Amino acid sequence: MFNSETLKKASILGAAAIALGLAVLPTSQAEARWRHHHRGAYIGAGLVGGALLGGALLAPRAYAAPVYGPGPVYVDGPECYLVRERVWDDYRGRWVRVKRRVCE
Repeated sequence: MFNSETLKKASILGAAAIALGLAVLPTSQAEARWRHHHRGAYIGAGLVGGALLGGALLAPRAYAAPVYGPGPVYVDGPECYLVRERVWDDYRGRWVRVKRRVCE
């Protein structure tokens, strides 16, 4: 169902979304007047940024146009065919049939 490439891309997307989400959230209150008014905006910006970065990572790659070489070249060569012959086999001590290739 899922191959390793899909899981790899999905894990990169998740890590990027978490990293961006945590990067935009302040870790401490910078001033006493901070009342958490913009926390939703920071979370939204982190999610949008993570979605954009993840979409860029998961987007299909653009491939160059295929380059085709020249077609096959046919050369007139010798006509070859197989011939069955009976020959004497010294090792076995008897006649055997063999196939030989004859080219003209």
